Amino acid sequence: MRCPFCATDEDKVIETRVSKDGSEIRRRRECEGCKRRFTTYERIEESMPLVIKSDGRREPFDRNKIVHGMQAAVAKRPVSRDQVMNLAQEVEREINELGYNEIPARAIGERVLPRLRALDQVAYVRFASIYRDFRDLDGFAKELDALRGEDTGRHAAPPTEAVSEESTDEHAPVAAGE
Repeated sequence: MRCPFCATDEDKVIETRVSKDGSEIRRRRECEGCKRRFTTYERIEESMPLVIKSDGRREPFDRNKIVHGMQAAVAKRPVSRDQVMNLAQEVEREINELGYNEIPARAIGERVLPRLRALDQVAYVRFASIYRDFRDLDGFAKELDALRGEDTGRHAAPPTEAVSEESTDEHAPVAAGE
């Protein structure tokens, strides 16, 4: 490994650690020339398919684009960054297992949607509004009606306060006879 400081090709490995998920190895190295230390990461190079965009362009698959799209959808929702990262990793793994050389961007979005739907319905609708590219309100309304028809347990109605006949609010309007 070439030293990033002095460009010497000789180094020794001081420490090796495997990541929590086992997907990469972290190696701490010391340069034999300048004695400075640096870290390298070793991971399997996966051959991901090219993504076919809606305008026909092709570009390399990028998990960060999935993460970015989901983060926009879950903004101000009770969904953690770890949940978003795990979901993106699941989608990436699924796409890799398909073994395709190319995949339409829409197909990637369609793989995200069911996972996001199970995670948070509001985030699902936000994401679907972009990936399904609704042409009019009817298509959007149909999607909302489908959501209303299922109960995922993820959407709790806000508690309603009981209103008593006698108001204790000092700013409440007073009736003429009081």
